[in-house]
Amino acid sequence: MASRATTSYCFLLLLLLLLLLFSSCCPSAYSAAATEADTLSWGQSLSGGQTIVSKGGTYELGFFSPGNNTNRYYIGIWYKLRPEKTVVWVANRDKPVSDPRSSELKIAPDGNLVVLDKSKTRVWSSNVISEASSSTVVSLLETGNLVLGNVSDPLAPYWQSFDHPTDCWLPGSKIGYNNRTRKYTFLTSWKSKDDPSPGVYSYGMDPKGSDQLVQIWNGTKTYWTSGLWNGRYFSEVPEMTRNKVFNYTYFQTEKYLVYSMFDTQIITRLVADISGKANQWALLNHSTVVILGWVQPKLQCQVYSFCGPFSVCTEDSESVCECMQGFVPASPGDWDAKIWGGGCVRRTELQCGNRTVGAVKDKFLPMPNMKLDTDSELVKASNAAGCELACLNNCSCTAYAYNDKGCSIWTEGLRNMQTLGDDASSATMSPRIRLAASDIPPEIAVAETHKKLNVGVILGPLLGLVVVLAAVAILTCRWHRRRLSRLTNKAKEGALVVFRYRDLQKMTNNFSNKLGEGGFGSVFKGSLTDSTPIAVKKLEGLRQGEKQFRTEVITTGRIQHVNLVHLLGFCCEGDKRLLVYEYMPNGSLDHQLFGNESKVLDWKERYQIALGVARGLAYLHEQCRECIIHCDIKPENILLDKDLCPKVADFGMAKLMGKDISRVLTTMRGTAGYLAPEWLAGLAITSKADVYSFGMLVFEVISGRRNTRQNEKDEEEEDDSDRRILFFPLWAAGKVAEGKVMQVLDSRLEGKADIEEVERLCKVAIWCIQDEESHRPSMGEVVQMLEGGAEVIMPPFPNSLRFLVTEQDSRDFIHINHLK
Repeated sequence: MASRATTSYCFLLLLLLLLLLFSSCCPSAYSAAATEADTLSWGQSLSGGQTIVSKGGTYELGFFSPGNNTNRYYIGIWYKLRPEKTVVWVANRDKPVSDPRSSELKIAPDGNLVVLDKSKTRVWSSNVISEASSSTVVSLLETGNLVLGNVSDPLAPYWQSFDHPTDCWLPGSKIGYNNRTRKYTFLTSWKSKDDPSPGVYSYGMDPKGSDQLVQIWNGTKTYWTSGLWNGRYFSEVPEMTRNKVFNYTYFQTEKYLVYSMFDTQIITRLVADISGKANQWALLNHSTVVILGWVQPKLQCQVYSFCGPFSVCTEDSESVCECMQGFVPASPGDWDAKIWGGGCVRRTELQCGNRTVGAVKDKFLPMPNMKLDTDSELVKASNAAGCELACLNNCSCTAYAYNDKGCSIWTEGLRNMQTLGDDASSATMSPRIRLAASDIPPEIAVAETHKKLNVGVILGPLLGLVVVLAAVAILTCRWHRRRLSRLTNKAKEGALVVFRYRDLQKMTNNFSNKLGEGGFGSVFKGSLTDSTPIAVKKLEGLRQGEKQFRTEVITTGRIQHVNLVHLLGFCCEGDKRLLVYEYMPNGSLDHQLFGNESKVLDWKERYQIALGVARGLAYLHEQCRECIIHCDIKPENILLDKDLCPKVADFGMAKLMGKDISRVLTTMRGTAGYLAPEWLAGLAITSKADVYSFGMLVFEVISGRRNTRQNEKDEEEEDDSDRRILFFPLWAAGKVAEGKVMQVLDSRLEGKADIEEVERLCKVAIWCIQDEESHRPSMGEVVQMLEGGAEVIMPPFPNSLRFLVTEQDSRDFIHINHLK
């Protein structure tokens, strides 16, 4: 028995000695064991394939090699559970190491977190002033933040990766001014998908101090702004407002932005992408479903210099970037890989400065329908020839353009050139690009030569012809002026006028003053010959023939009522369809209710507006020869004259548009909108559909706010901190039932309203939005109730409102893309 015990003891002692020997020969074995946790302690290091993982298993830190590289390795943080390595932070993005097995990440004797290459030279350091001790530790948090600090004081880190983001912005980290580093924190894109070194695109708060996000090219050119912070979101990016997914908070005093997730199971990041866009991505519960929350800019060609110098960006093209005529890719390999940022170079060098005998001067290639960068220089030139000469005499000039605003020249590399549509008005400058004469296409060179040869031959007879034409022009102008004057008098007398298209072009200064745009087309301001203002609507999407269009417009033109916009005339030439209306100086009702108008409509004005709209609709429904259903009652289609008298616009459009009406009615906000339930159900439409829309309109007149929007915190509901989507008519109907009608009133009126009128108008609105159209009053009955000629009893609660709200709350603002 004693012998067996002695043998066992000797065996255990031998095993212990072997383990000690193994650990002394292989010191990395201890480090490998340490990497199973989320920390790296003093004396430990990370090398080769070793990693540390955050406690929740979301993030992992270690050496990685992007793409197919086998000789460039970086220390980075990535999502652990993703099948592909999605990197969110890189330490040594400027200085990769070649061999991760002999390189290491460790805490240096001076207390800094460092990356050492195989020669033990520092290629990256946290660069903080501290003294290392046995309590110094590096931790990878579940937020994705890598923290260097003292294990006994985790709330006061010496250094953290959140203060030094690369191309990704994670929840909880700040973007903007950093009080710790005393610098603005920016995201900077990778140089390419295989190279994490800093690229040319950056994203962050405006370094000039304004309260807006910016995207900048090469540290100098701002090409996108979010608009100023309005207290809830940035004005040009309403999708960033608080919702059920992302919660953005901007600290205006300290100039930084932070965001979090309402659902912590959703993993998200905002990326300054190599494309120059900012993309908000999210992962659902570690699944393969990737969500694109939002992207800015929307269009690729809006990204400055995406195609590099001397190239053209064309949206929705298979090859977004193409070299200009006379240029070739600077790096053909990059272009084959669709890496276009290097741009193009000249096929033939310019001859400017070449004073040898017989040297051919440079030429200019016209580039119609092309938009150039705005960074041009204005020079003095009285005509296009002088502008060309000014560019030719400047060896730095690469392009010029001449129009009524003068002569503009561009120097150095041309960037951000974009192709425009054939009818694009912004292409009127017709820029001309400077090329070596040998690179000008033969057909253009021949045309230019013929033009110069023909000038002398034509000049003599042309002068005589000019005199004749001048006389004809004077007589024509006089006749045309008299004709327009007759049209003006005819329109003011109330007769429907048939305008020619060129007449309307002149009256609107070639449609230069755009008042607005809707589903039926765009509206422009103009004036008759006696300076009477008019509004000209250019209709879009009409498929009617000329005869049918004229018949319908003439019928509509005969309809006149004090609360209907007066149709003065129309134009029908080829495929052009235009309507001419009287001009309303106070614009549309939505601007008065929801815009930034200094004057707030008082209660008397609001009540008269509601009554006037009701009278106009009653006339259309009940007093015309045929009942006219408007089909699109909303604040945008109620115009106000100088006395704030309401006039219903766009009546008769439903008949003009025919079957296309469903295509143009795109003004519903969410599922609630203004459309009646029977419309949404695909049933036959009657005048009661307009009654429903009128009821929805009245709620907005009373409250001075949109029916569907994010509500402010309700003072009476202590637990309403969620600021969920609120459908106002549902809430208002409840308040009316409780007898608290004054709570429905616009708070800007401070209670200054006739309570009986408020109650009457609220009840009428609820009657108008009843589920069954047979339960809704006619517009004639609505007028009687508003005029006080009929009693308004308490209406039943419209149950469909609850359904609409449920549907609205189920919607999400983000778009889901299932990536393969």
